[in-house]
Amino acid sequence: MLFRLMGYRFDVRGIENLPTSGPAVVAGNHIGFLDFTFIGYAARPRKRLIRFMAKRAVFDLPVVSWLMRAMGHIPVDRTSGSRAYRQGLRLLDEGQLVGVFPEATISRSWLLKPFKRGAAGLAANRGVPLVPVVVWGGHRIYTVDGHRTLRRRMPVTIAVGEALLPADGEGVDELSARLHLRMEALLDEAITAYPDTPRDDDDRWWLPHDRGGTAPDPETAAVLDREAVARIGDSFE
Repeated sequence: MLFRLMGYRFDVRGIENLPTSGPAVVAGNHIGFLDFTFIGYAARPRKRLIRFMAKRAVFDLPVVSWLMRAMGHIPVDRTSGSRAYRQGLRLLDEGQLVGVFPEATISRSWLLKPFKRGAAGLAANRGVPLVPVVVWGGHRIYTVDGHRTLRRRMPVTIAVGEALLPADGEGVDELSARLHLRMEALLDEAITAYPDTPRDDDDRWWLPHDRGGTAPDPETAAVLDREAVARIGDSFE
């Protein structure tokens, strides 16, 4: 309903890479508060629901909290993340799709941050496909540092890559590294093909530093992340 009202222009690519049945881990990049809704939207033609693992504090955000609870996503408590991990394993055992953001927090550079081991760990633990997905454009709608807009017809790209399968003898770190490389390639393609350009210099904030944008480079973004955590904690990122 919200997407129809706002008239977002979705470009969904590679949806055939999302399995129509059986368990899988869906790993997405993290650039905004609505990433989970966009990736979930892309799965609708496959008649699948994705249960995302997200920080418990996100379940308190206006609008987002209602969506998270209504869609049955999994709250992750930073002090006891093992409980959410076990819940993710149970959902895989039930044949469901489990969504994970390997970066854990939103990237202020809009490029991929280093990955946590959770997505690869779940896939390796159960020997299920690990499906890489990237969203581009969604951060222009609602993300960190007060960036949000009610502008209609915003283009949003969602690209689904070929699933990775844990190889015999492959460790979680190696699988996670393969996932990172695959998602970097998908993100580069999504940014290149994106139909919009900044309207003026003030609107260059949503482009990465290496694409002519004013977003911080990854090193500077990491400093800003630490400053934000010191100021307000990492609850809403």
